[in-house]
Amino acid sequence: MNRSTVGLLAVAVVTALTVGAAPTAWATPATVAPAAAADAAAQTDSRASDPFYRYDGSEPLSSYAPGDVLKKRTLDYHVLGIPTPVKAVQLLYRTTDAQGRPSANVTTVVRSHRGDGSKAVSYQSFYDSLDPEDGPSRAIAGKVTLGGIIANVESIVMAPLLLKGYDLVIPDTEGQTAEFAAGPAYGTNTLDSIRASTRTGATGLHSGTRFGLLGYSGGAIATNWAAALAPAYAPEVNQRLVGFAEAGLLVAPAHNLKYVDGSLVWNGVMPMAVIGVSRAYGIDIQRYLNPKGIAVFDELEHGSIVDALGRYPGMTWKDLAKPEYKDPNSIPAFVDAVNKVNLGEAATPTVPGFIGQGNAGVLEGTFNRPPGIGTGDGVMVAGDVRALANQYCATGNSSIRYEQYNLLSHLGAMPYWTPRAMSWLDDRFAGKTAPTSCGRIPAGNSLAPEKPAVTN
Repeated sequence: MNRSTVGLLAVAVVTALTVGAAPTAWATPATVAPAAAADAAAQTDSRASDPFYRYDGSEPLSSYAPGDVLKKRTLDYHVLGIPTPVKAVQLLYRTTDAQGRPSANVTTVVRSHRGDGSKAVSYQSFYDSLDPEDGPSRAIAGKVTLGGIIANVESIVMAPLLLKGYDLVIPDTEGQTAEFAAGPAYGTNTLDSIRASTRTGATGLHSGTRFGLLGYSGGAIATNWAAALAPAYAPEVNQRLVGFAEAGLLVAPAHNLKYVDGSLVWNGVMPMAVIGVSRAYGIDIQRYLNPKGIAVFDELEHGSIVDALGRYPGMTWKDLAKPEYKDPNSIPAFVDAVNKVNLGEAATPTVPGFIGQGNAGVLEGTFNRPPGIGTGDGVMVAGDVRALANQYCATGNSSIRYEQYNLLSHLGAMPYWTPRAMSWLDDRFAGKTAPTSCGRIPAGNSLAPEKPAVTN
């Protein structure tokens, strides 16, 4: 992207943000007392170039409650490294990782000049990266990386929300070790981000603020897991949720790995997801790989979706694994991990939901139709999403709206779905009865847990 293009994009986004965001005299940079080390299990990424992202308090991280604010700062909102007049408050807060251990994460709050702190949207980015330096908070703080381009461009999506009077909460959903595709951690990071946003006067949000959840693709992972975990993990947050809107959703990752296997564009997500989930659950995945697999995994260890798309056309799992592990289900640790990140095994959200899903994956070079899995949008499996929506209807949540876009692929569905999702959220904040598709959603796939493969 050349400098003139960057400048034009930045001007467009800055204009929209400036009109929608509140002028800020809200806070001065501040931190909670820094000192020694934190819990060994809760260390944030040592690669972080900015010390704000590292918890260095004198008390063990476990002594704080999930959502407690550890540090805070106010800074200019940047677009592609260019500062804008818009101010953002960033918070380092205590949360919980995929293995249930205390961890620290960062979220960003942007106020709308049309808002009064009564309503906010938690926007989950689809930055999809194995490098925490690509997170939305870094982009907002002015860091420019190739993988961070997505978080910058998403400002175009967030600006209309500010114009409508919604304050924004933008968590780094993957945490500070970038555990890509590890859904449960996405959910706790999101819920504790909402908690943190209401626990400091610097944001203008409070215990009475109502929230909507919004996310596409990687952001949908965080959105759905947050909605599913909220009743048990953060019941006080769940009481203030008006609903969740998502599209392009990852439901059962083991199915997605088979769906994108050998595709032309999206198969690079396969090693990325395996790396991210292995990182979250402490799995030494390289012991199962052949030399080519080790090389690919090394290339993507800190890569982003921008690095992976279209990079390995036609590559399959068998190309990466040792012969005895040509079926990934022959790896017990893999089976255990993918079952933990299967939304079909999670609880049913208790708030209304709007779920969209493309189904024209052939437009993006994914031609597979694996038995029991079928088609999708190129990376996400439509039958899995239908199954999840039906499961929610059957288990007590009749306020589920489902739309399938048979002529749209993953990249094409987002611009169609986004304004529809915003309108749907408007209605939930307005107190209108949520529409339902229950009883009219076509059948989907089995979301049963994966079983270990029998090996000779």
